Amino acid sequence: MSNAFQEKIPLGKTGLRVSRLGLGAAYGATTAGYEEAFERGVNYFYWGSLRRKDMAVALRNLSKQHREELVVVVQSYSRVAGLIGRSVESALRKLKMSYADILLLGWYNAAPPERIMDAAMELKEKGRVRHIALSSHRRTLFPELLSDERYEIWHVRYNAVHRGAETEVFPALAPLAAPARPGLVTYTTTRWGHLCNPRRTPDGEATPSGTDCYRWALSNPHVNTVLSGPANIEQLRQAVAALERGPMDEDELAWMRRVGDAIYTNDVTTKARDRY
Repeated sequence: MSNAFQEKIPLGKTGLRVSRLGLGAAYGATTAGYEEAFERGVNYFYWGSLRRKDMAVALRNLSKQHREELVVVVQSYSRVAGLIGRSVESALRKLKMSYADILLLGWYNAAPPERIMDAAMELKEKGRVRHIALSSHRRTLFPELLSDERYEIWHVRYNAVHRGAETEVFPALAPLAAPARPGLVTYTTTRWGHLCNPRRTPDGEATPSGTDCYRWALSNPHVNTVLSGPANIEQLRQAVAALERGPMDEDELAWMRRVGDAIYTNDVTTKARDRY
């Protein structure tokens, strides 16, 4: 019997139905691993910061029979409007696809200039991408963009150490019915692996696994999907196991907050890492 995390859900107002876990290509998981994840329910694939061959091969293989089930994200960091289309077209050629479901405009700490949005919307009008997403490390930017219908998906940093989204992002969504909200995808869920590092765990507490980190983030009702960047099959399986374990109870949530608070307090780089 499936639980709440195994069901695909609407990604905000996009109309896409997505798995609660998404996988990124940047860290070295294998083609077979991505295909295994799809068989276990994952359909959100972020071929983004590093467009590694293993995910590309997996997506080409899967799309032969399952293209409409896949949600494929390509990213552009380009601040040159004319290069965004070239980047997307290059990605589509390598994936052997006619469109990407999502174009993610990467790492903007202010609203993208109109020249960038014009280029993105042109790709959407041509059918080369279907939806526009934005990622930012300045959490307060997202509520400022809430009324701009062009931004259909928000990629927001959120983990048990850096919980600022709970006060700076999620409250802006609370008044809106789920079908009227931007889709919300979170990243850096393990806080660069720090939450899973026993040397950073406070005395008397168990060290969280990757599974625990993803379950923690997904237990927040505002989060649609969490991104994982597995480096190997073990990490990939830990991430997918979060879907099978389901939501955390209150005791587990409190434990994760205690571990997160200790890391936040004891890490001398915290202010630099969480400056927004």
